[in-house]
Amino acid sequence: MADLDQQLNFLIEIDRLKSVYRQNLVKSDNNRNENSAEHSWHISMVANTLHQYAAEPVDISRVIHMLLIHDIVEIDAGDTFAFADAGQQEAQENKEIAAATRLFGLLPDQQFLATKNLWLEFEAAKTADARFAKAMDRLLPLLQNMANDGGSWVQHGVSKSQVIKRNQFLEGLSPELWDYALGQIQLAVENGWLTD
Repeated sequence: MADLDQQLNFLIEIDRLKSVYRQNLVKSDNNRNENSAEHSWHISMVANTLHQYAAEPVDISRVIHMLLIHDIVEIDAGDTFAFADAGQQEAQENKEIAAATRLFGLLPDQQFLATKNLWLEFEAAKTADARFAKAMDRLLPLLQNMANDGGSWVQHGVSKSQVIKRNQFLEGLSPELWDYALGQIQLAVENGWLTD
């Protein structure tokens, strides 16, 4: 019964992810800011829908699990804009490690270790599953910004080179998705949504 209590406490705590807002805008809801729980659901759907384009085999159930847990740490650490400077990114990484220990630590010991290790695998992006999950996490904001006339890119003056660098995971993982992303990035420049 103690395990169940811990698991239920974890599930109640992660409901707070719905109140962590990101820079991406939800076009279908009057351009309000997307929350991190919505983002986690959406990229899980992206990965599930597009995994056939992975150039190497991936375990889609592991990928989806990574994507569902990858932003839970933002409950404590908050969200940092994808194109924030290096100092902000480094500070965020330290906050997220502490958050992973606290939040996943609400789970029973074995589940805590398995979940934290899966989160660390995603963060390191060295396995095929983690690289594909990370690529989907980068691709979705590109799709959203393109569907929203540049969205948060325009708001923050993001450049073409920043978006190319952010989506670089696709290059070796999925040539078709990489070519698609490059075409969309060029279109965004032509439309004035990204600086060249």
